[in-house]
Amino acid sequence: MRQTSPKMAKAYDPKQVEERIYQLWMERGFFTPRIEPGHSPFTIIMPPPNVTGELHLGHALTATIEDIMTRWHRMKGEPTLWLPGRDHASIAAQVVLEQQLAQEGLNRHQLGRGKFLERMWQWMDTYSRIIIEQHKRLGASCDWTRERFTMDDGPSRAVRTTFLRLYRKGLIYRGERIINWCPRCATALSDLEVEHQEVLGHLYYIHYPLEEPAADRKSIVVATTRPETLLGDTAVAIHPGDERYAPLVGKRAILPVLKRSIPIIADGAVEPGFGTGAVKVTPAHDPVDFEIGQRQQLPSITVMNLDATMNQEAGPYEGWDRFACREAILEDLKGEGLLEKVEPHHHAVGHCVRCRTPVEPMVSKQWFVSTTPLAGPAIEAVTQGRIRIIPEHFVKIYLNWMENIRDWCISRQLWWGHRIPVWYCQDCGQMTVAVDEPGECQHCRSPHLDQDPDVLDTWFSSALWPHSTLGWPQETEDFRYFYPTSVMETGYDIIFFWVARMIMMGLENTGQVPFRTVYLHGLIRDERGDKMSKSKGNVLNPVTAIESYGTDALRFTLATGSSPGNDMKLSSQRLEAGRNFANKLWNAARFVAGGVDTQPSLEVETPSSLPVEDRWILSRLQGLVARVDSLLEDLQFGEAGRQVHDFLWGEFCDWYIEMAKLRLEAGGTTPVPVLRRVLETCLRLLHPYMPFITEEIWQLVFRSQFPYPALVVAPFPATQEGWSDPQAEEELEIVIDTVRAIRNARAEHRVPAAKRVTALLFPAPGTEAAFRHHLPVIIHLARLDTLAMEALSKERPKAALALVLKGGEVYLPWQELVDLDAERRRLKAETEGLEKELAHLEQRLADINFTSRAPAHVVDRERQQRDECRDKLARIKSRLSQLGR
Repeated sequence: MRQTSPKMAKAYDPKQVEERIYQLWMERGFFTPRIEPGHSPFTIIMPPPNVTGELHLGHALTATIEDIMTRWHRMKGEPTLWLPGRDHASIAAQVVLEQQLAQEGLNRHQLGRGKFLERMWQWMDTYSRIIIEQHKRLGASCDWTRERFTMDDGPSRAVRTTFLRLYRKGLIYRGERIINWCPRCATALSDLEVEHQEVLGHLYYIHYPLEEPAADRKSIVVATTRPETLLGDTAVAIHPGDERYAPLVGKRAILPVLKRSIPIIADGAVEPGFGTGAVKVTPAHDPVDFEIGQRQQLPSITVMNLDATMNQEAGPYEGWDRFACREAILEDLKGEGLLEKVEPHHHAVGHCVRCRTPVEPMVSKQWFVSTTPLAGPAIEAVTQGRIRIIPEHFVKIYLNWMENIRDWCISRQLWWGHRIPVWYCQDCGQMTVAVDEPGECQHCRSPHLDQDPDVLDTWFSSALWPHSTLGWPQETEDFRYFYPTSVMETGYDIIFFWVARMIMMGLENTGQVPFRTVYLHGLIRDERGDKMSKSKGNVLNPVTAIESYGTDALRFTLATGSSPGNDMKLSSQRLEAGRNFANKLWNAARFVAGGVDTQPSLEVETPSSLPVEDRWILSRLQGLVARVDSLLEDLQFGEAGRQVHDFLWGEFCDWYIEMAKLRLEAGGTTPVPVLRRVLETCLRLLHPYMPFITEEIWQLVFRSQFPYPALVVAPFPATQEGWSDPQAEEELEIVIDTVRAIRNARAEHRVPAAKRVTALLFPAPGTEAAFRHHLPVIIHLARLDTLAMEALSKERPKAALALVLKGGEVYLPWQELVDLDAERRRLKAETEGLEKELAHLEQRLADINFTSRAPAHVVDRERQQRDECRDKLARIKSRLSQLGR
């Protein structure tokens, strides 16, 4: 037996490897691509993490998938750019800092804008360093020389340029519209920044007295969930087709509490089935009511301050909190006999996605993007196939949202972010919109200008990310070469927040799609399927996982446990399995490395001259290489990783290495080149998934035999002509099937591992030579004492366990273990299963649509499976006949 190489430690320790290997990659500049005219690049722009704290598992999944693509394309020889970056996360970052200030007994207004922004930049610097280091720990092979921040000079100029261009086209405008207002964050929110939560509230039925009461009707009853907003009512509305109220249209009602006279109108937006069919209209505090007000030319009365307290329009309730005002109004309505009834009512209430405060619809003067003209080209880019969305079912979701898109409110009443590039003249009152700060008003040349105090929605700058990071609006070398980018990989939960807007803005600014493929991954949930959250205590920090299991184990678990658009469950057991796989690979490498001193060559002889075990593993490797490359091309990262795992753990470690050991123990060395060739190829296949351990093994075992300095820049494996050998695969499949069946029988009957047992083998026609050649392997791997080969015509032993296999029949004469009744039941159950399988195959092959349309090799495979099924069924029935029914 060979001795293992002294170069490799007995156990793999990620902590001793990962930082050193990453430093090697960084020092050699492997992550920085060169511009190579005539060669198409592969480009990914990293979704920029928010500078609001440390990375979470969602970031780890994003980094893993993007790094798999990046490393694979780099190994394919393509100029490959993965550009990293960070997002200033305007509202999210400001909320975090304001919470920190509150703990110090301060607020931003006490600090002042200048000092507050100083603190924000300090925060950004601290967490930027943390985020970069965490990405390095994850093995991210980003080009750090091109790293970008959304508020760097280049991206900031792109933001101002885009604003000016859209403004000049009339696609950015300032106007009074109903917006979502967060009283806690004190800013407007876009529709996508509002999370609607189903709550159990109440439906309040309130009498609005008629100005001219009739004998049969003195009031009209409206139903509302928000009685505090009635103070801003400017009408009562019914549906035009609702005959119950038709006589009241055109008349007037008296607003409770404030006693204001308001009209009763008809409008198609009213749902006759809601409440009483009559609704209060509050244009300043409800989106639907705002639209009604616009159509009906109703006045708009705002009754709340920006902190959600009631203002002077609220009359006696001025200064009250909105919810306290609700209770007070209800008491007053009861006192006046105007509250008819209260019913429980489930309804959706909008909450700020950042601070979870209930948002308040308000009419406010804000900046908007007119999105409909931008949405048309973005829709065509997908429907015409210029952008592919994976998984495909998200195309319908994307198109539905884009076809019903609303104007985008882009101004935020915050301090941290891109300041709106608009200046107001103190003298003439006109606006100046410019990329660079103007010295004078462009209308009257007055130097007295004040910049708009608001900042832009974070997603405005993020929408420019694929082209602003590459130098646009400048015609830089990077922009010319790397744009459009290849893939945008991100979570499906921000397809509207970000993906749709990047497509709109990319087409608008550059005339080209920003990327050719959108790959959407799912969310990571805990082992029970629950969403991870700090309040539940089920959040797993990726750094904690790395400390416990190693980066490669975390990456492999995330990659192979996920599929496009689907959520994945993550458990400690799955991470342990990833770590076990790393250890299995290390131990296999230690065994193979034992041949370094005696026969270091990776060159194998002509496959046809090799022993059948060698031809089998090389043929299986050939198929693996082809499948993995195809799966990666199709972005099926999980399945590609699983196939490499199954081959390495199963066929290579559990079967080929064990077979090779017998030859090596007999003094032979012929398996060594094959062992080394297969291992080295597997390291390349696995490198995009588990970069640290594969690089470490390759450096220790194979570095001296190749002209390239590291595995990270080694060529990705390609199929080898002449290595495919179906005959060798079929022969070894019979051997493995036999050993596996005997092992399973031993386990089922609890035969001790150390106990060697006897067996009888009845080979099927044509398999005798193969079984005779592999008898020593079968005896060794199945832990048999003897394996006697008998003619197929010879009588089978009765008191024996029968294993009917593709290559023959094996009988285990374990008289003390075999219960004949149980054996009959087992064989009958197997017969029933085979009969169902056979019926399915025969039905399929009788279908002319299948046999005429399916590829010939698929039909041939089905026929072969049918014939094998028939043969096995006949032999099991024969065995049942011998045992007696």
